[in-house]
Amino acid sequence: MSRDPGITNAQPARSIFPTFNNPMPPLVIPIFIFHQGCPHRCIFCDQFTIAGSAESSQPASGATVRTTIEQWLNRPRKEDKESVQVAFYGGSFTGISVKRQEELLGAVKPYIDDGRVNAVRISTRPDYIDDSVLALLLAHSVSIVELGLQSLDQGVLDCSARGHTALQSENAMRLLRERGFTVGAQLMCGLPGDSTGKLMATARRVAALAPDFVRIYPALVISGSGLEELYRANAYRPLSLSKAIALVSRMKRIFVQHDIKVVRMGLQPSQELEARVLAGPYHPAFGELVNSRGLFLQARQLLRSAGKRRINRVSVSAADESAFRGPDNVNIRRLNALGLLHGVELIFDREQPRSNILAY
Repeated sequence: MSRDPGITNAQPARSIFPTFNNPMPPLVIPIFIFHQGCPHRCIFCDQFTIAGSAESSQPASGATVRTTIEQWLNRPRKEDKESVQVAFYGGSFTGISVKRQEELLGAVKPYIDDGRVNAVRISTRPDYIDDSVLALLLAHSVSIVELGLQSLDQGVLDCSARGHTALQSENAMRLLRERGFTVGAQLMCGLPGDSTGKLMATARRVAALAPDFVRIYPALVISGSGLEELYRANAYRPLSLSKAIALVSRMKRIFVQHDIKVVRMGLQPSQELEARVLAGPYHPAFGELVNSRGLFLQARQLLRSAGKRRINRVSVSAADESAFRGPDNVNIRRLNALGLLHGVELIFDREQPRSNILAY
């Protein structure tokens, strides 16, 4: 437990925000299929840049799947008890041929059977989900399906050349839930035609569909994407970093209120991605910036809501210290400038759950 000097014991703690005790994260073994299975390219997409270098983008085969799994399982691990997932990334898995799906999933089956792999995860499009597709996935031990929804506003989907409808997204989510899959939803902010109102409406509609987890990505102008053409023609203006952080923070709050985990915010940083981002709210620690804003807002609301009741101590998880402080201690300085930390002792507690601020 560490303390901030000068920031100075009383009643039981209280929190106005929900808490989550995250279990140990699984070991995820990535298998990249890149742009395979996609019927066309969405306006924001340059699959090679997002997934990795083109040099490593050769189509996966059953042999490469087995080799990759063996390599990952033979690596030293911090915990032998962590679960293991094989995840097929990129493209639309259920859009590739059934023969190819069976080849790739069949290569994982021996590891499922002997218990060395616990789950298989795929990503796909909402319009590539139906009863026959799900029967195939279930027969090959797929238990986690992520849907690239991006938005549930039809105008935004049309502007982004997604090629499917919001109704197809909702139907796919319901069908997956009915069949017992763990369901993930991938969303984007800052797409052409989007607005704050449309984005929050999408977040609320997705939350009502009860996915198990969500990923949120800000739209970036990537070299070679359709957005580059719009951007250069002054027909598209990307979000600023501060605006994107504020919007994703609001989206995350909606999902947290519905007990839905937000497992990622912002694209995975890479040298290839950084080299080809022309504009937009890219930051290698985008998720940390969103969490920092969320913790600041929690602390501000908690301290303001105290009214005349004296708060002597604010306790934050030690694991959240960096995000709580913010870049260059900006959150502490802002709370001090508001007069909310005067005479308050600030504690970073190793035993406290993350994303939970307590006041005494």
